[in-house]
Amino acid sequence: MSDTPDTPETENQAAAEAGAPGLQIMVQYVRDLSFENPGAPNFADMQPEIGVNANVGARKLSDTDYEVGLKFRVEAKNGDNVQFIAELEYCGVFRLINIPENEAKPVLLIEAPRQIFPFARRVLADATRDGGYPPIMLDPIDFMALYQQNEAASEGASDAPDGPNEGEPVN
Repeated sequence: MSDTPDTPETENQAAAEAGAPGLQIMVQYVRDLSFENPGAPNFADMQPEIGVNANVGARKLSDTDYEVGLKFRVEAKNGDNVQFIAELEYCGVFRLINIPENEAKPVLLIEAPRQIFPFARRVLADATRDGGYPPIMLDPIDFMALYQQNEAASEGASDAPDGPNEGEPVN
């Protein structure tokens, strides 16, 4: 029995010593947030048409640390009139533990975004609510399916480079 309390740090250290793979969130933050509200003041009985665009990217910061970013653009229109536009880039820095670099891409583009998505969703919901609209509650994203679609699309493009350069976004 050990005198050391079980904390996430001691568990990650034990996993690293044991050679078990792991993913640790070092920090998460809003990199960019914009809310434009040309339709204000709005009226509660309006039902604007909502369009959502989402993107995932990753870049290498060090041998073990990567920044993973979720980018969202939400646009609400009532006919031809824009009610609001919300844009968010929400990021996290993740440390890969005992994960070889050639196996890092699916971890960074599937599991890491899955970890930070709920926080990005809350930021967008708060921004739209504070803009005078019902909060936008993004539907959960299947990052595995998104990754598989992007991989299939990149395999189909014969003139595409083999992979991203260090520090270049991974989409």
